[in-house]
Amino acid sequence: MLRLFLLILLFQVNTVSKAQDSSHMRISLLTCAPGAELYSIFGHSALRVVDSSSVTDIIYNYGTFNFDDEGFYIKFIRGQLLYSLSIDNFEDFKFEYQISNRGITEQVLELSGDEKMNLYHALLENLKEQNRYYKYDFFLDNCTTRLRDLIIKHKNPPPVLPAVMPATYTFRNAIYQYLDAGKQYWSKLGIDILLGARTDRIMTASQQEFLPDNLMIAFDSAQNVSMVKTSTQLFVTQKHQPNSWFTPLLFFSIILTFYILCSLPPSDFFKNAMIFLDVFLFFITGLLGIVLIFMWAGTDHSMTKDNYNLIWALPTHFIMAFFIRNKKIFAKKYFTASAVIAILLLICWRLLPQQFNNGLIPFVILLAFRSIAIAKNKAI
Repeated sequence: MLRLFLLILLFQVNTVSKAQDSSHMRISLLTCAPGAELYSIFGHSALRVVDSSSVTDIIYNYGTFNFDDEGFYIKFIRGQLLYSLSIDNFEDFKFEYQISNRGITEQVLELSGDEKMNLYHALLENLKEQNRYYKYDFFLDNCTTRLRDLIIKHKNPPPVLPAVMPATYTFRNAIYQYLDAGKQYWSKLGIDILLGARTDRIMTASQQEFLPDNLMIAFDSAQNVSMVKTSTQLFVTQKHQPNSWFTPLLFFSIILTFYILCSLPPSDFFKNAMIFLDVFLFFITGLLGIVLIFMWAGTDHSMTKDNYNLIWALPTHFIMAFFIRNKKIFAKKYFTASAVIAILLLICWRLLPQQFNNGLIPFVILLAFRSIAIAKNKAI
């Protein structure tokens, strides 16, 4: 009698369980490993929906943009490029990452039948032409945060996701992990020059999830509800150690040494050569300063504002480069001030509210050195 009762109870539990999930779906978060190129160095996230009733296996990807979009490069530079939600066949998606040697981790999400259907319908709604586009922001609104927000919205109760990085970590610290691991030293220099002080703000727990790996770990560690049913590595990256010894610090140290050596001989040839080199140095530095001003005031990029690199990349150098040989007092005062600013920056290198790239130290020393020489008329 007891055995019969247990069998009936088991049958009822199984029937209720099936009734609760009649979606015939499995929804997974896919986290793709970083690639070797800068555009892929931080990884990628996508959503996989397997529907056994329609026998489909579809990838939903918020990281799509159109190279053929009118004014693509202008929109990209100004931070106005629209990304969109797109779909792809899973096998095609997987093959693309396999040939680029980028691993894929699949986390099957712990969702009820209703939650799956609601999430699926939300994806279909977002896939409509009038809804699929959004203005991409690498740190605040990207292909990973879009998926996170969508999943959290349709999970009941909403998960509490913990911080997965140290409490003192900034946005810059977070991306440094990937740039250093990939030995992307020149990319790191460019990023450090273009991104301003806002990148050095300490991240909240949710802000840490702009990185795919962080969201994956946060889902595994949800504090109030289970988010992950199973986790599987669909493809494992074949590790290779990047080899990059020619760093910005070495390059600018060589340039500094070259300028010092060229400034030593007293011959007319080297004096004329130094004039040309100084014009080039200050012209390029000033041009970079103009670019930084444009990235601050003329674009929608959130992290290129409040850029303290303008302390050394003075836009006025662009004009004053043509006054290298001018002996008037205003030129001497200008280059004296330039030298003082560069020296003070070196003294306060670690004290400003923005982290500078150490590879720039020889370059700033060079600006101070040549500014002093010009102010003293040693360049002519």
